[in-house]
Amino acid sequence: MKAAVLASGRGSNLQALLDEWQDGQLPVEFVGVGSNKIDAEALARAERFGIQVRTFPRESYADNSSQETDILNWLEVIGTELLILAGYMQVLSSDFIRRAEYPILNIHPSLLPSFPGLHPQKQAVEYGVKVSGCTVHFVDEGMDSGPIILQETVPVFAEDDADQLAARILKVEHTIYPEAVRLIANGKIKREGRRVIVLRDS
Repeated sequence: MKAAVLASGRGSNLQALLDEWQDGQLPVEFVGVGSNKIDAEALARAERFGIQVRTFPRESYADNSSQETDILNWLEVIGTELLILAGYMQVLSSDFIRRAEYPILNIHPSLLPSFPGLHPQKQAVEYGVKVSGCTVHFVDEGMDSGPIILQETVPVFAEDDADQLAARILKVEHTIYPEAVRLIANGKIKREGRRVIVLRDS
């Protein structure tokens, strides 16, 4: 399966994916990493693995639509069969999602549907929950509302601030995201409406 990645920042989840790929644990071919930030560290990570990179800085386009069309055209040229969002800090439009002819994955640092959107770790600490975690989900036209693939929990301690909780969740993200990609690439995921069923080996 040919996988492309969109990232905006340091790319730690991308690094987790690339490490497992290099170790032969992910049955995918990473065909490109794109970013809306020309200085995203994720791009340098991809280049170290010999992966094609491309930038789409928002300020270089007249509007979001022209930027997204450029991204979609690039994804088509490189043969994308799976699009992975790894800290891509720009909301994809409904038009983009409808035009994409492949699954789009995202990981969010909360147990969805709780605390969607920005600053979920801060929301969790302020709300006083005792358990948080992360969610890998398919991207749909809503905000962090797509069908859930996998979730993993972490404890929330009384002394936690948002940064401490975020660091604990990130460690789990680096495990669960490659696992979700592996399940999809191996044909172990079945969708029935909103339900995502993991097909276990018998």
